[in-house]
Amino acid sequence: MRNSPKAAEPLADLAIDYVELYVENLDSSAFQWVDRYAFAIVGSGGSADHHSLALRHGGITLVLTQATSDRHPASAYVLSHGDGVADIALRTADVRAAFGAAVANGAGVHRQPVRHTGDGPSVTAAVRGFGDVVHTLVQRAPDAGPGLPAGFVPADSVPTENRARPGGPGSEADVAEGAGLLDIDHIAVCLGTGDLGPTVAYYQRALGFRDVFAEHIVVGAQAMHSKVVQSPSGTVTLTLIEPDDTALPGQIDEFLKSHQGPGVQHLAFSSHDAVGSVRTLSDRGVTFLTTPGAYYDLLGERIGLSPRRLADLRATGVLADEDHDGQLFQIFTASTHPRHTLFYEVIERQGAQTFGSANIKALYEAVELERTGQRDFRR
Repeated sequence: MRNSPKAAEPLADLAIDYVELYVENLDSSAFQWVDRYAFAIVGSGGSADHHSLALRHGGITLVLTQATSDRHPASAYVLSHGDGVADIALRTADVRAAFGAAVANGAGVHRQPVRHTGDGPSVTAAVRGFGDVVHTLVQRAPDAGPGLPAGFVPADSVPTENRARPGGPGSEADVAEGAGLLDIDHIAVCLGTGDLGPTVAYYQRALGFRDVFAEHIVVGAQAMHSKVVQSPSGTVTLTLIEPDDTALPGQIDEFLKSHQGPGVQHLAFSSHDAVGSVRTLSDRGVTFLTTPGAYYDLLGERIGLSPRRLADLRATGVLADEDHDGQLFQIFTASTHPRHTLFYEVIERQGAQTFGSANIKALYEAVELERTGQRDFRR
């Protein structure tokens, strides 16, 4: 995964600034992130037609927005999709140049560049992404750290009832001692059949992304196509997935039906210690998918792991995989979404650059071992 030597200059520095989710109930959604995932409320914004809160954990900034009138796009979004990701905001040193380059290369215009005053971004604009998801382009001072969206006020100005208690759940101190989530490793997107190629081409042409990985995954009678595109900077990674219509319908088809179209299936949060993060998050009430014991019976033969490491993985349900660059450890949360669409991932990379595709097949085989009792089965 190397950067192309001649990436379009105005788009070469794109990085995730924040991810915005449209939600039905702002207070309930914010409480879940604060109480269970140890995020801190760092700012708020809004107008006559919406209310928003910004939350942060490590380098991850999430913005939650609830519509208060039908005029705000969150109203129609939530009605169609339920809670979900609506904006993957991309930071760049020069929004006008990046916007101009993207539009010249075929990006759909969502919002023209606007200059802002105050402590937030100096300029923003927005282009279309996939489905109902857009990309707000954000320009901040060169040395500025994580910031807030335009028009937001910092947490000191947030009403007391919406602010984390000092030292309590969701406070900066709580996050510092929290789950160890670092950043957004990648974002997984479900697309309709036939949309994978055009979406990859759109990101390559309009935003200068590179096609860095492709695979065809077969799980029993189900199958899917996947391609990974990455920004020139290597810091924005989208895993794009479409169902294989020559196979039986599977989980991607179910997502598209429940979500009523393409959208973000999961956000993957990086961690230096996936096992430690999972233990902390589990203690806070996050539920993770369970892994059959047979998976770990075979894992030691597939990947070189110490007995202690294998025991820790088994105890927490964390999966493991490796590629030619190293190993990775990952686990997925159980979806609490009413439509069972959106969920989350914790991932630890020890050099690995891929996305754990071997785990899909390995888990399927492990489930078969549990179901049939054929523990002497070997691939």
